[in-house]
Amino acid sequence: MKKQCVIYVLFLTALSSLAAQATSNLGMKPILEHYAASNFIAGAVSKGDLDLIVKAGVRAPSASNRQPWHFTVIQSYDLVKQIMPSAVEGNVLIVVSVPGTGWEIFDGGLATESMYLAAQALGYGSRIYTGGRDALNNRFKAALGLPSGYSALGLVRIGRVAAGIDAISAASSRKSVDAVVSYK
Repeated sequence: MKKQCVIYVLFLTALSSLAAQATSNLGMKPILEHYAASNFIAGAVSKGDLDLIVKAGVRAPSASNRQPWHFTVIQSYDLVKQIMPSAVEGNVLIVVSVPGTGWEIFDGGLATESMYLAAQALGYGSRIYTGGRDALNNRFKAALGLPSGYSALGLVRIGRVAAGIDAISAASSRKSVDAVVSYK
C-alpha cells in the first residue's frame, strides 16, 4: 500500500510538472506574452537577429506552400523616417507585399505575424502596421522596389524597447478566452 501511494504521488508530480512545462515552454512564451510595442528607444537590431526574423517569415505556412510574399527590409534611417515619422534611430521596417487580393493576403499575414513574434522572442519590440498600405503603395512603392504586380500588405516595425517593458505593463486588455471561444 505504501509503495502504491509513493507511485501515485510520483505520477501526480510528473503530471503537474508537464502542465507547468506547457505554460513555461520557451516556444510558447512569445506567443502568450507578446504585445505591440509603441515606445521604441534608439539602438540597432543586429544583422544576425534580423536574418533570423526574416527566416521566420520565410518559414511561415502558406496555402499549397506557394509562399506568395516578398519582404523589403528597410534599414536606411532616412527612408524609415519618411515612412514612419515616429521612428527612432535603429528601427527596422519590414514591408510585406503580396500579389493579389485573395488567399495571398492571409498567407502574407501569417508571414507578418511570424516575424513579429520572432522579433519579440529575440528580445526586441515589434509592432504590425496595416493602416498605411495606401501610402506604401502610392508614395513609396518605387523607393521600396516592390516586385511588379505586388502590393504592400503591411509592415513590421522592429527595434529596441526600454528594459522592464513586458506584456503585462505594455499590453492593452484582451478579451477573455471564454468570450471568444466555443467548444462543440
